[in-house]
Amino acid sequence: MKKVSTVEAYIANHEHFSEALYKLRDIINSTELQESIKWNAPVYSLEGKNVIGLGAFKQHFGIWFFNGVFLKDSKNLLVNAQENKTKALRQMRFNSIDEVDEAIVLSYVQEAIENQKLGKEIKPTRKGTKVSVPKELSSVLKDNSKLKASFDQLTPGKQREYCNYINDAKRAATKLSRIEKITPMILKGVGLNDMYKNC
Repeated sequence: MKKVSTVEAYIANHEHFSEALYKLRDIINSTELQESIKWNAPVYSLEGKNVIGLGAFKQHFGIWFFNGVFLKDSKNLLVNAQENKTKALRQMRFNSIDEVDEAIVLSYVQEAIENQKLGKEIKPTRKGTKVSVPKELSSVLKDNSKLKASFDQLTPGKQREYCNYINDAKRAATKLSRIEKITPMILKGVGLNDMYKNC
């Protein structure tokens, strides 16, 4: 799908559902939510927080509720698109415009807005905040207190970058040469990818 910069362009890319998408858009735009394009699709936010998204696919179209898990879903209309993977996101799917009941859709949208105002959201959890240091690096750090002190001063993200860089090497010799290469960087307190971050 080509990149879109406006909601109209997004809807034009899905002309088989365009009338229905305009209908959903009008319902959402009757509220205080702010419309924008994110991830190449229409997204509606409240004070910078994503609340709802519009989506269209080959067989269906619908509304994404970013924190839909908190909706009462009294009409049993919401689905979890990726069971056991998606914690908060829920989708209201339609196959045709005839299935869109404006009053029901608006009630779900308004509840999502109220939930956002109440701060009901699942905050993403950082995976593996504990850094697993490769045994080769651990051995070098044990023998070099200055290097260990510098490594301990790095943020967990920078530590993880270095550890992954070493772990990605297959051969023990490569791991040791990588440790040799990163030692001066660790001593300077810089991250492995710092030179690329502000490009």
